[in-house]
Amino acid sequence: MSVDTSVRGRAVGLFVLSGIFWGTGGLAGILLAGRAGLTPVAIAAFRLLSGGVLMLALARVCGERSRWSVTRELVIRAGSAGLLLAVFQAAYFAAAEATSVGLSTLTVMVSVTVMVTLGTALIERRPVPGQVAGAVVIAVLGLALLLGAKAGGGDRVEGAILALVSSAGFAVLTLDRRDLPLGVERISFTGTSFLAGGMLLLPAGLMAGMAVPLRADTLGVLLYLGLVPTALAYAAYFAGLEAGTRAAGVAVLLEPLTAALLGALLLAERLTAVQWAGAALVLASIVIQARPVRGGA
Repeated sequence: MSVDTSVRGRAVGLFVLSGIFWGTGGLAGILLAGRAGLTPVAIAAFRLLSGGVLMLALARVCGERSRWSVTRELVIRAGSAGLLLAVFQAAYFAAAEATSVGLSTLTVMVSVTVMVTLGTALIERRPVPGQVAGAVVIAVLGLALLLGAKAGGGDRVEGAILALVSSAGFAVLTLDRRDLPLGVERISFTGTSFLAGGMLLLPAGLMAGMAVPLRADTLGVLLYLGLVPTALAYAAYFAGLEAGTRAAGVAVLLEPLTAALLGALLLAERLTAVQWAGAALVLASIVIQARPVRGGA
């Protein structure tokens, strides 16, 4: 096995892990909203802040010893990443409120997959391989079948614009291949960026109300939301990006697939035959993207 194949295999494994972890975030958010009465913006602020703190703790556990020195470059990089994270989260929840969770999720996942695919081709200055293009087409069709049944009404134009803004924020984060500032390691930097994004959302969250009942179940869900679908998921995702972005769609597509399956298993949400067909197509796209691209790209 070549070194490139080994590195790619590790990256795909990290993307699979992050996608599965992300898929549990929706269920955690539903439980937190129901038990604590929090609004989507408050949940997003809690997620970024708690995830940032836990990610910095994870960096220590993993042995990172970043030599922090507050420089102009570090402030700009962490601040811009935090702004993109805040835009991604806030715009997504606003899109869901304008239309529905299903329609906004469908728009964001399709848009991110297409944006990252085209962005990678532009950065690498090479055409999109036929295998990758085919996987994207299959993914779009599969997501439409899987999530289309959950797409409600509302202001579709406003929701679509907000979803595209959300997608752009996440796609730019994914495509950013600049080296980190000297002495700063990946998990530490990501945790700091999450804290920056959480602070940007904090005023809106406080206005909406962020009081959490001090009960074991509520605090447990809040801890889970910050740890698994946030700190661990994003740490795995950005670690996978170190090997390139071509397989990043694996994580993006596994999120709605995992969420749909968990909804069927734990929330008694029945999947129709059309939705099962969509799930099969999404899974097929994931398998295609996980394979090495023919021609060595």
